[in-house]
Amino acid sequence: MAKVKATIHGAVSLVSAIANKKGATLGISLKVEAIVETSEGKGIIIQSENKSLSSRLINKTIEKIVSKKDLEKNKIIITLTSEIPTGYGLKSSSAISSVVALACAKIFKPKWTDHQILLAGVEASIETKVSITGAYDDACSCYYGGFNVTDNVKRNRIQFEKVPTNLIAVIFIPKNRKRGNLKKLKILSAIFNNAWELAKEGKYWESMTINGLATSSILNSDPKIIIDLIEKGALGASVSGNGPSIAAIIKKENESNVKKIFAALEGSIIVSKINNKKAEVHEL
Repeated sequence: MAKVKATIHGAVSLVSAIANKKGATLGISLKVEAIVETSEGKGIIIQSENKSLSSRLINKTIEKIVSKKDLEKNKIIITLTSEIPTGYGLKSSSAISSVVALACAKIFKPKWTDHQILLAGVEASIETKVSITGAYDDACSCYYGGFNVTDNVKRNRIQFEKVPTNLIAVIFIPKNRKRGNLKKLKILSAIFNNAWELAKEGKYWESMTINGLATSSILNSDPKIIIDLIEKGALGASVSGNGPSIAAIIKKENESNVKKIFAALEGSIIVSKINNKKAEVHEL
């Protein structure tokens, strides 16, 4: 019988993949941990203080890794703790599916590669309709850390590098959780494609800000906030994922100026370091 612990981190969007199924993201240090324990018996038990977690996603991820035969013989207890608020575009579902996949693979599929582990979570996300594109871009930054530019259809990481460590993310979580109409993002697909091409060339901040202006105008945020954040020293600023959170990447010295912009709005602020650390797993 085994017991393992896996740790993975969150991410914010640079370029939304909804319009063209090509995205870019960067890792932040908010983390998700999973302890997976197996014993004789059968059944999957999920323990978490967060009630809005998708147990369907977790169960589907486990099925992608643990064979039917092994599911018949093993009781699997999963204990999840997460610092990432769910439902705000901060990649909590990618982090959760990836951390569960990583922990289960350690026990049941020790020879699996990073790519195989990632794909288990991505496929589970599509099959449970948690994500439209499978969020390969999100999964990559959660799993590997750093900047990741991806083709989500081909499941391909096209460009990746570490984020400068002197940067932090200031994230605004609005009180109003309303998200806009995602289908409308396709109207600006040429704009998102240009933003993605910039990210591919390593021009991450320009790409993030273009994405921010385009997504905010469609998804019920005020594009003026993006402009104000840049004016106050943000390198890049954007709605993250499908929103409604807004992330600004800044140097530490601009923190109070950027926080002032968010303080005028209704909601809360999270400050997170950026993350370049790969996901890790070990036996307990």
